[in-house]
Amino acid sequence: MDNFVLNNVQLKTELPFSSVKSTISLLQEAATVPFIARYRQEMTGGMDETHIRSIQTWLNYFENLQDRKKTILATIKEQGKLTPELEKQIIACTEAAMLEEIYLPYKPKRKTKASTAIENGLEPLAEMILKNEPIGNKEALVAKFITATIPTAAEAIEGAQYIVAERFSVDLEIREQVRQQFAKYGILESKKRRQTEEHKDTGKFELYFEFSQKVDGLKAHQVLALNRGENLNILNITISVEEEFCITFIERRLRINSRGIFTEELKGAVVLALRRYIFPSIELELRRSLTEKADKHAIETFSTNLRNLLLQAPIVGKVVLGIDPGFVSGCKVAVVDGNGNYLEGNTIYPVPPRNDFSGAEKILNELITKYKVDIIAIGNGTASRETETFVAGFLRKQELATQFIIVNEAGASVYSASEVAQQEFPKLDATQRGNISIARRLQDPLAELVKIDPKSIGVGLYQHDVDQKALADELSNVVESAVNHVGVDVNTASASLLSYVSGLSMRQATEVIQHRTKIKQFTSRKQLKEVAGVGEKAYEQAAGFLKIRNGEEPLDNTTIHPESYAAVEKMAAYFKLKTTQFKELSTQLNALPQNEEAVLLAQVGIGKPTLLLIKENLAKPGRDPREGLQKPLLRSDILKIGDLREGMELTGTIRNVVDFGAFVDIGLKNDALIHISKMGSRFVKNPHEVVAVGEIVRVQVDKIEFDKQRVGLSLVS
Repeated sequence: MDNFVLNNVQLKTELPFSSVKSTISLLQEAATVPFIARYRQEMTGGMDETHIRSIQTWLNYFENLQDRKKTILATIKEQGKLTPELEKQIIACTEAAMLEEIYLPYKPKRKTKASTAIENGLEPLAEMILKNEPIGNKEALVAKFITATIPTAAEAIEGAQYIVAERFSVDLEIREQVRQQFAKYGILESKKRRQTEEHKDTGKFELYFEFSQKVDGLKAHQVLALNRGENLNILNITISVEEEFCITFIERRLRINSRGIFTEELKGAVVLALRRYIFPSIELELRRSLTEKADKHAIETFSTNLRNLLLQAPIVGKVVLGIDPGFVSGCKVAVVDGNGNYLEGNTIYPVPPRNDFSGAEKILNELITKYKVDIIAIGNGTASRETETFVAGFLRKQELATQFIIVNEAGASVYSASEVAQQEFPKLDATQRGNISIARRLQDPLAELVKIDPKSIGVGLYQHDVDQKALADELSNVVESAVNHVGVDVNTASASLLSYVSGLSMRQATEVIQHRTKIKQFTSRKQLKEVAGVGEKAYEQAAGFLKIRNGEEPLDNTTIHPESYAAVEKMAAYFKLKTTQFKELSTQLNALPQNEEAVLLAQVGIGKPTLLLIKENLAKPGRDPREGLQKPLLRSDILKIGDLREGMELTGTIRNVVDFGAFVDIGLKNDALIHISKMGSRFVKNPHEVVAVGEIVRVQVDKIEFDKQRVGLSLVS
């Protein structure tokens, strides 16, 4: 283990050294974050996934930094410019940005005006300008450099100034001072770009047509909006600082002798260095830094929303009729049983242009009666509210107890055309698969949403503008964490769901499915070892997260790892109980005095964290951690904006949480907004501290804009 990496990971995370060292060892042995967090707490000191992922992030950072150092050292050494002092400085560097700053003077450059001037023999003149001696005849000295290539004194001086300016541009102290000026006092200005043709999204950026803001006061969503406007060629963006201050600082640092013969030329080189090299470079660097911070914030917001969406409480055992609404193409209908199995589908046309109410009512009535449908799930896309109006009226007319709910259909179309959907329903048309996904995601959001690219689920802002690799990595971590937090029934899970289980790849997940088909069903976790491609390491990482109901070993329906089964047997024997007597064993363990507990732990060879996990599972074997969460809000009638009055209180479901507030489904065509300033009597810095995606909240209507079909809410505490 690289001591430089280990020490710096510990410094960055500020976690106990021994815990960091143990965690790094486990990560380097290919242990997954969920596995370490749940089953290696004795080694890590009880660290959770957040701490472990932080260690993993910094581990990757410093390992990459070490690799970059090797490349830089080799490059400088080839140039013959690697001094012992420089080598020591590079080896000790702990910041990637600073490493590149150190490397800047030695970085191979493309042909520049300065390099051309050096080729033309003007470097000695540049040295004279830098020294700026107070004696000598300037004209005579410059005349020595006039050649056929450099025919005038002015051209000679200009070339030499470019050499001097380029040297200033890589000076660490000068660049750092200018960098600080940009960070503290830089002003970002945005203006509408002159263009002959208006972009269709131009109106969305009116706020930024004459926009000015100090960079240290910019919000993440502003940075992302500005970037998007610039990328669409709608906005021109610049960042500027007071040039005179920077000029004065450099002149003082250089201690320019005002009596020197090249004083004006040297001052001109300072201005040239700033305007041509340093300002553009630092501005680009600052824009990149602002974007990285905004990306990080947006990705964190997206991941928080996604986790809350994935971990919404399932509606178990209910027959659901899913509707994927549409105008011209009609509304696709599908019925799935309590286990998510597809039963029957059809298409109805209760919305414009057909308005075939009687035909739609007949089909719905037949399906609801035939399959005893409990809930109708309506996708929230095109024609959603029109379909909802029809469904509510139909249920009232037929006096049916069936309820309905609007379901976020984001990604349903992506799923319907995917290879996963084709494999699940090879005989169905793509348009008939999306409605099945809508029905299933009400029954078990996690199991269904893992089949869709997380970026397509749409719970955040600007997800298509941020760093796509960073977003994909973070969202993959979120899905992995959610899946392993809940656990997976190995006998019902799809390959998509299994592929997120700790230790399993998509290939291994597919092999598990094929083996399950071959043996009908798994009756023991041990059978996983018989699956092609699932070796000892994969089994170790995955087994605890894969549950088997009604199997040969009752412990297989818990999150107790098979490696701890022997410990459970020893504890049962200690109390003269059978291993299967979960409730009795749990009661005895909970009643155990602390001193006797320590003796028992020593006898069975486990630590306190493993004991807590065992006790939790014995008390509630097979428990789904989502059971205690709020169930989705079902409706039996609709709400129109004309029904609202200011001061009215309603119940709604949080659909999305962003920096400036939260969007709430209260039954209208468009989600209403709770602005961050309306989330309570105290100051709220982050809406995520107050509400979460999927949460059911009580709200008050504050403002109704009938012309824009917008509603402003406040959160009722």
